[in-house]
Amino acid sequence: MNMLIGQTATWNRLLADLSADRVPHALMLCGPAGSGKLALAVAFAQTLLCQHPREDGSACDECTSCRMAAKLEHPDLHFTFPIVRGTRIKDAKDALSDYYIKEWRARVLESPYFDLNDWLEDMGAANQQATYYVAEADNIQRKLALKSNQGGRKVMVVWLPEKMNQETANKLLKLFEEPPVGTHFLMVSEEPDLVLGTILSRTQRILVPPLSPEEYRQAHPPRNERQFLDLFIMLMRLAYQRKVKDMREWADQLAAMGREPQKHFLQFCQRQVRENFVYNFRLAELNQQSEDEAAFSRNFARFINERNVIPITEELATAERDIAQNVNARMVFFDLALKMIVLIMQK
Repeated sequence: MNMLIGQTATWNRLLADLSADRVPHALMLCGPAGSGKLALAVAFAQTLLCQHPREDGSACDECTSCRMAAKLEHPDLHFTFPIVRGTRIKDAKDALSDYYIKEWRARVLESPYFDLNDWLEDMGAANQQATYYVAEADNIQRKLALKSNQGGRKVMVVWLPEKMNQETANKLLKLFEEPPVGTHFLMVSEEPDLVLGTILSRTQRILVPPLSPEEYRQAHPPRNERQFLDLFIMLMRLAYQRKVKDMREWADQLAAMGREPQKHFLQFCQRQVRENFVYNFRLAELNQQSEDEAAFSRNFARFINERNVIPITEELATAERDIAQNVNARMVFFDLALKMIVLIMQK
């Protein structure tokens, strides 16, 4: 399974540590959402379990272990992740990530470049808070106490350890510090500052940088791009014309979409603002636009300048955050539209 996009330097560092037998028992990959931390963790887990690694230390992709790991079904490859109890789990003592392993495998195999909101939707729990329940700590200990099924290493991928509360973490501290021989924890964190200090002190952190714009688009292919462009154009034209009544209808149209399309639209808008600002420099090699996007930029780019490019981007990012936090979508988009009236007229 090779879904790595970019991150060559980080990957080479992991392989170098493996070749030098310097892989720590608890490793934490830290970086922004969408940077490919989970993709790195899954690829490295397969490499750790590979029976016949290549000369550079990477997985052979052909042995029995690699074939099982590629399906995320290797008996010595374990995953733990935050969950919600929902209707599937009635009692806290049964609140285990294993109940969602089928959805987890499907999501990761589709693309490991997803975020917590995507995962909440997969669990059918868009309005709930995901966490690690205490029962999960006992489950992890049981799994890792067993002898390796294939006679080699055991790997536990821990996604978003910052969602682990103190009670759960405390039960795992000794295991993190002194795991069974041949056991590796690969943690994946977007907000390491929120991880309990007692866990952080037991891990070696590696910072994973953001992907380049081109790599990001490859990892996160745009959805509904033509529709998003039409909505972006409509927003900017209504703002220029100060058509407040029509703006309310525009906001209603966005509010009728699901939360994930709303977030993707706001991400699309942020990219368009960046592309239109760069367009003003008349250096085609710096732009990453479709023909339709570039056609609109020919007349619109002059409205994005040094004075408003950052404020506009910040307003779009704030709207995306509000949508992710379940703020009323109609209110978010109408407020955003009103702010655009002022911002695009700044020269």
